[in-house]
Parts: sequence; structure tokens; C-alpha cells
Amino acid sequence: MSLRWFRLQRVTAFDRFADAIRVLVALSGVIVYSGLREDAHQLIPLMLGVIASAIAETDDSWRRRARALVLTLICFSVAALTVEALLDMPWAFALALPAGTFVLIMLGAASGRFATIGNATLLLSVYTMIGVTQHTGAPRAFWVEPLLLVAGAGWYGALALAWNAVFVHRPVRQSLARLYAALDEYLVCKSWLFEPVRDLDVAARRNDLAHANARVVSALNDTRLALMDRLAGRRSRSAMTENLRLYLAAQDIHERTSSAHYPYKALTEAFFHSDLLFRCQRLLRVTGAACRARAAALRYDEPFTDDGRVATAVTDLDTAIEYRRTLSGAPGAELMYAVDDVADNLRDLAERVTGAGDAGLESDTVLQNPLPQSSLEIWQRIRVQLTPASARFRHALRLALAMWAGYLVLLAVHPAQGYWILLTTMLVCQPDYGATRTRFLQRVGGTVVGLVVGWALMRLFPAPQVQLLLIVASGVVFFAARFRYYFTAAAAVSVLVLVSFNQIGNGFDLIWPRFLDTLIGGALAAAVMLLILPDWRERELHHRLADALAAQAAYLRILFSQYRTGRADDLAYRIARRDAHNADAAVSTHVATALKDPRGARTDSREALALLACAQTLIGHLSTLGAHRERLAEADADALAEAVAHIAEALDHVAHGLIRSEPAPFDGEAAARIYDRLARLRAEREGTVRLVAGQLQLLLDELPELRRIGARLIGQDGVTDVAEPARRW
Repeated sequence: MSLRWFRLQRVTAFDRFADAIRVLVALSGVIVYSGLREDAHQLIPLMLGVIASAIAETDDSWRRRARALVLTLICFSVAALTVEALLDMPWAFALALPAGTFVLIMLGAASGRFATIGNATLLLSVYTMIGVTQHTGAPRAFWVEPLLLVAGAGWYGALALAWNAVFVHRPVRQSLARLYAALDEYLVCKSWLFEPVRDLDVAARRNDLAHANARVVSALNDTRLALMDRLAGRRSRSAMTENLRLYLAAQDIHERTSSAHYPYKALTEAFFHSDLLFRCQRLLRVTGAACRARAAALRYDEPFTDDGRVATAVTDLDTAIEYRRTLSGAPGAELMYAVDDVADNLRDLAERVTGAGDAGLESDTVLQNPLPQSSLEIWQRIRVQLTPASARFRHALRLALAMWAGYLVLLAVHPAQGYWILLTTMLVCQPDYGATRTRFLQRVGGTVVGLVVGWALMRLFPAPQVQLLLIVASGVVFFAARFRYYFTAAAAVSVLVLVSFNQIGNGFDLIWPRFLDTLIGGALAAAVMLLILPDWRERELHHRLADALAAQAAYLRILFSQYRTGRADDLAYRIARRDAHNADAAVSTHVATALKDPRGARTDSREALALLACAQTLIGHLSTLGAHRERLAEADADALAEAVAHIAEALDHVAHGLIRSEPAPFDGEAAARIYDRLARLRAEREGTVRLVAGQLQLLLDELPELRRIGARLIGQDGVTDVAEPARRW
């Protein structure tokens, strides 16, 4: 392969490459059209329509995208006509603006697709205000500006539909590539817990692992949506079979990687002078490298090649275990069963990674559809969120009031150009304080850089033809960078705005108003975040923990049922597993957000990290039980059933207590009796029964710490579980 072709392949494999190409074609078409019409005043509304439509784009099949496009164009038309009709009536506009903002944000409670369309509609509303107030040509009918905006949106939407109909599999492959890349990072983070050093900062490693896990969970959810849209309604699914295999394999890989068979500190102490943990660590890392290689193969549309390093690492681990068994009297002999359990899981994990695309499909490959299936369900989802306890409701209310305040400020400051205030307020105001602060800094910094670069480019290249090329280039950069590099995206869109408005007037006159309005809009967004129902996430930690515990209790019940019936990755099991991991990821994300709040400085960060570690430990032991599912004899399952019921009920009790702000009830005598029975089973039995008994003991060990954390979160510091068994490992 030539170097030139290699570089081209790397560029086209960039996950935002398709977006950039579509925007390039759409903006070029707008420029050609306005040039042929010799009407520069049509350029800006058409271009703004293209941008709004591209932002409203969702990763669906072309059939679903066609329906979403129709809904988007209807919303755009209503919003643009409403703005056009009310803009000359300040009192009416001041009432409609916050009301419309609130409705569009609450629309997102129905689904992610509706949230995207709602945000884009609000953006197009602001674009309409800017387009109308910045128009310098001859007066035109009220419907012309909305028509041009919607026409630009429809033009991009048609391009996106055509692209999606031709490249059906590409978005799915890119989603899978991101998923396997996230699994690689997760495996590497997990490998650090096997580092056999006594001064290892376990809390920091667990924190990194929790965030890596949250990224895997997000990638799993995105891939499921991409797959589901393209599998639904297709007569032939043969083209998607490998993609579905890879997704289901990734779920199993995630569960096996999440598993925690035995306390890592105890393993480190027992095998400090052995290479066993190093072998486990190396196997995890080369397995992660295999995930990375599979991600690259998916991204570049090449076949996955197993280089044999995973098999070698498995052999090395097996050899190390066998050698350890030959050493009589070596420390840690009593924990070799735990090493065997870990090794069994790592072997299965390695096999799943290297053969992810080759294994046969499970009998049940139905994917749960998270989208609302009726208008009634849409309304029910929105109605549930219509309460100050909902983060979406608080965000909708804050943004509505910020937009209203921004409109009053622009009327007082400079009505002709002040609508940039509303644009900045809308883009900066985020659902939580940490995200708002970050977006404010990125927006202001990017705007300053963009204005300077735009000024320099207009000075260096005064020719209109060159400036039209700059418009297209800056638009492409904006869409290529807007998800990962918002600072760059903000700079690019500032260049686009300056150069675009320079085509119908003097773009230099826009520099200072744009800068000042950005500062004012960002300040308004920060003010409402601090003053209007401030969203300090520390207050809601107990709610997120309660959600996680309830989901984990359901996960425990359904996975143990398969120890009676046999392993089956059916839809019910996959839903329970996904709900548990989603809730666990929400806890880690919430803790990270809470520690960024101003109140976070007054929150005991050690307590928040203890909560995170406890939640992660629980999901780790549950994942271990899920990874080793196999049918037990009826007598063995009955012997373990009481412990499972006790633990699941305890998790539910703590969850309910957190919601009701009261201490969770517990039966110390029952806990001690169950613990002793599990200890006997672990000592007397072998194989799966011993593993399950050991994992249930570890779960029981976590309950006192869990109740202590729950009591602290609801202000019941004096509540302790003195009657429960102490840790016995």
C-alpha cells in the first residue's frame, strides 16, 4: 500500500469525516446557488439552515432519518414563522421566547432524538432572529426568511438521507470501532489493579476505572441504537450479522472485564513475590491491544488479524499457575482457587475478544427499543419530568429564564445586534455547573481566537471568491471539531460568521459586538446556573445510588435464576445487566460532576469516592456471578438461594431508605447465619458452588459500608450495622 493511499485511508476513517464531507457539499451548494442567483442576501439564511439541520441530525437508518427530517422541518418552520411574526412585538416576543425554550428542552425527555431536534429548533429560532435583524437588503415578505432557513435545512437533510442510504453499514462500524476502543482503555485501567505493589493508589485507580467504564457503557448504548435502527424492518439481515455478533461479544467482554473475583489487596499480599499477578496484568493488556486492533480493523474496514500475542499470554499464565503449584509451602497456597477463578475468566475473555466476529449468534438476539412507541408514551415520559426534582426540568427552567433575561438585556444594550447574546446563552447554559463553566471558558476563548483569525483573514483575503472558500472551510472545521474540540469549533464558527456577514456588509463592524455579546451571554448562563434552582449534584448522590442499588438487586435476581436454568443471554438478562451497568455509570459520572460544583469543595470528597468504590465493588462481584453462570444442582441452588434473597432485599431496602431519607432496616442475626453458611459451603465445596458462595460473602461484606454511606448521604450519621458480620477475608 502506498503512503499516499495509507494517509487517505486514515483521513476517511475519521469518525467525523462523513459529517465534514456532507457539510462541505451542502455549503458549497449554497454558495453556488446564491452566486448563480447573484443574491448574497440569500447566502446567510440558507447557510444557517444547513448548520441547524446538520446539528439536528441523528444516527438513524435512512427510513427513520426521513421521518425525523420531516419532523425537524415542521419544527423549524413553526419556530421560524413564530419568530418572524413576533419579533416586532417585544412584549409578545418576551412571553413567547421563554415559553418556547422551556417546551423545546422538555421535549427531550421523550428520547435523545427529540432532545436533538428540540435543541436544533431552538438554535434555528435564534438564527432567525439574527438573520432578520442583520438583513441589509431591500425589504421582503415575512415568509421569505423562514422559507430560506427551512430550504437550507431541507437541502442538507436530503444530502444526509442520500448518504445514509448509500453507506448503510458505515455508521454502525464506526460505532463498533468506538466501542472496542473504549474496551481497550477499560482493560488497561483494569490491569492496573493487578499491579502487585503495596503502595498502589487503589482509590485513584478505581476512579480511573469508573470513568473508563462509563465511556464503555455510553458506547454500548450508542452502538445498540445504531444497530437496532438498521436491523428493524430489513428483510435480509445477513449484512448486519457480523455487526450484531461484535456487539453481543462486546457486552460479554464488558461483563467479564467488570468482574471482581477477590479483593485485590489480599491477592497482592499473598502473591507479592510471585509473577502470577504480573501474568494476569499482561494478559489483560494484550487483550486490550486486541480490542484496539479490532477497533482499527472496523474503522479502516479491514479484516481483523490475530497476531497470536493473546494466546501466548494465556499460555504464559497457565504455565505460571502450574509452576506455582509445584512449590510446596509457598505463600498464598490457600488462595490459589481464587487465582484459578481469575484465570478461567481471563481465558474466556481472551477467547471472546479474539473470536468476537466469528462466534455464532445467541438464539435471542432481539434488541430492546428505548424509543417511545406512541404519542401517549411520549407525553408520559415528559409528564414524569415535569417536577423540580428533575434535572431536565431545572435545566429547562434556567435556560428559559436566561433567554428571557438575555432578551431584556439586548433590548437595553443594542437591539440591532444583540441577538448574539441569546445564541451564546443557549450554547453555554448546560445541565450542570461543571459543564457550564467549561463551555463558558471554551466559548469565550474560542470566540476571541476566531475573531482575531477572522479579522486577519478578511484583511489578507479581501476577494469575495476567496472568502466564500473560507466560509466552507470554517464550516467543515466546525463540524469536524464540535464534539471533541469545542474550543476549536467555537473559533471556526466565529470565522464563519464574520466572513459570511462580510458578504452583505462590513464584517469588521461585527467583531466588537460579537465579543461583548459573547461575554454577556456567557455571564447570564453562569448567573442562572448559580441563582435559579442551582443544580448541585452533591444533593442528588443518594438518588443516583438508590437507582444503582435497585438495578443491581434486579440484576442479582435474574442472573441467579440462570444458576437454576442454565446460561442464556436472553433479552431479559441483557436488559437487567445493561440497567445495572447504566446505573453504575451514572453514579461515577454524578460523583465526578458533584466534585466540580462549588459545593463540592464543602463536600467530603473521600466520602464521595468511598461511595464510588462501594458501587463499583458491588457491580464487580455481580459481574463475576454473571460471567460464570452455569446450571447448578437443585440442592446447591437451594443452599445459595437464601443468601441471594437476603442480599437483593438488603440492596432494595437501602435504595428505598435513600429515597425516603430514613435508615434501612436489617436483620443482623440472619446476616450472620447466612454468612456462616456461605463460609462452610466455600470451605467444603469446589468449582462453581464455591465461587458463588465466595462472591455472595463478598457482597455481604459490602452491606455494612453501603448502609454507612447511605446513612451519611441522608444525614443519619449515627446509624451503624453493629450486628452485621465483620469482613473475614
